[in-house]
Amino acid sequence: MRANSTHRVQKLPSGVQREKLRERGQFWTPDWIADAMVAYALCGDADEVFDPAVGAGAFFRAARRLRPGIRLRGTEIARATLEQARETGLTAEDLAEVQVGDFVLRPPRGPFPAIVANPPYIRHHRLSAETKVALRLFSRKLIGADLDGRAGFHVYFLLRALERLAPGGRLAFIVPADLFEGVFSGSLWRWITGHFRLDGLVTFSPQAAPFPNVDTNAVVVLIRREPPKPEVAWAVCTAAESPQLPRWATRPGKQTGNGMEAVMRDLGEALATGLSRAPRDRVIGEAVLGDFVTVMRGIATGANDFFFLTSAQVRELELPPSVLKRAVGRTRDVAGEEIWARDLERLDQDGRPTYLLSLDGYPLGKLSPAVRRYLREGETRSLPERALISTRNPWYRMETRTPPPFFFAYLGRRSVRFLRNRAEAVPLTGFLCVYPRPDYAHRLEDLWKLLQHPATVANLALVGKSYGDGAIKVEPRALERLPLPAEALRAAGLAAGGNKAQLGLAFGAEAALPAAGAQIRSNFTETGRDGEI
Repeated sequence: MRANSTHRVQKLPSGVQREKLRERGQFWTPDWIADAMVAYALCGDADEVFDPAVGAGAFFRAARRLRPGIRLRGTEIARATLEQARETGLTAEDLAEVQVGDFVLRPPRGPFPAIVANPPYIRHHRLSAETKVALRLFSRKLIGADLDGRAGFHVYFLLRALERLAPGGRLAFIVPADLFEGVFSGSLWRWITGHFRLDGLVTFSPQAAPFPNVDTNAVVVLIRREPPKPEVAWAVCTAAESPQLPRWATRPGKQTGNGMEAVMRDLGEALATGLSRAPRDRVIGEAVLGDFVTVMRGIATGANDFFFLTSAQVRELELPPSVLKRAVGRTRDVAGEEIWARDLERLDQDGRPTYLLSLDGYPLGKLSPAVRRYLREGETRSLPERALISTRNPWYRMETRTPPPFFFAYLGRRSVRFLRNRAEAVPLTGFLCVYPRPDYAHRLEDLWKLLQHPATVANLALVGKSYGDGAIKVEPRALERLPLPAEALRAAGLAAGGNKAQLGLAFGAEAALPAAGAQIRSNFTETGRDGEI
């Protein structure tokens, strides 16, 4: 099936050019994955392939390899991009039925029996207000509800493709994992799986990552426009260029070896656990982190370069100690598992900011002359007009947090996610604040054992949004839903609290996937680069 395939790897630029790629969401699909996706889409009686985001033409080339002479149709937002498709071997005849235009907001007439795509991965903050309104109206018309405003353009790409899919037709999309892990994902996938048949999902281990230099975990989703079924095939691809993947895609099911591990999952369990996450054993009434702690995000200043200062800046500005709090801003500013006062001094000596200008709502007249002078400088920089700052009254009023005993790295690749705050510092938004519930306020050492336990850290994969190279992002409420393994509770000498309703999940998997589960969880316990996406 892949004898004539040529493996092409997109060379990712840096700086301005890479930013342009992000704006357009243009990251090309490797041939070995395109072959598998097209193989699935053409399992039916389709005599044509439709690609709503042709790009460099990976799926057209795959269709030509698999079924020479098949009709190729598609859309592409940018005519210039089609030149790249010609450079990769497609002819003017291959591209003759590609329309230049917006597939989501101005779609071509359908339906289409086989749709294959790598939709543009454009995050919500890169969309204009006008586009967001149009997408909301489209969502409301199709599924009867608005999606959360944080849904990216690729989400609507999938919805439009499903709308244009012919009865009995097949769709294969390669999408970022946030399609299954975002705040919108629950309602989205309940609607999809209530109207379509979810045949299979393919996730990728780090060594098989389709986009190894992009901070996104990819998932291939295989869907048919047929009545839903109660099971779904779920796979981990553990080897790049796996020859088994195209064969598996034609008949998704159980698989062991040859670069793939796959099982059949109960659809209810998969939706509850998360379609991009490994299956779980049936767990009833287990403890969650929210039984012991509450979580809230760190302080959002709205302008770190103004409110977050070094000691040298504090001296130069003559700011009084009464308006300053010691703070930590970045995960990579914390070298170990604990944060001590000496660590703040080391950061300060290295020129890192550790002082937060923390003003209450007092009128300007009650502030010191030095503070007033600095605030006037902020006004000349138009800070009061910034989106977040403009919601405050007065604009310089800072959010407040009691120094939490524990931090959680909000987004990063470090092997240790939880940190002990020995410095009485407050965190900025690079961290979450973790506070003990009143019944456990006197058991900080036991809670620290619980948070440090490898089994606790491994379970972060069950509640976090996964990104490339082992990075995860966990929102405050999701962290409170973190399931706590019995072994971690025993090691800490803690018993579950009575707040089980926080879990909010109904697990029904009778069979786990040991090899794949271990591989997925290892992504979150290996030491990697430290940083933010």
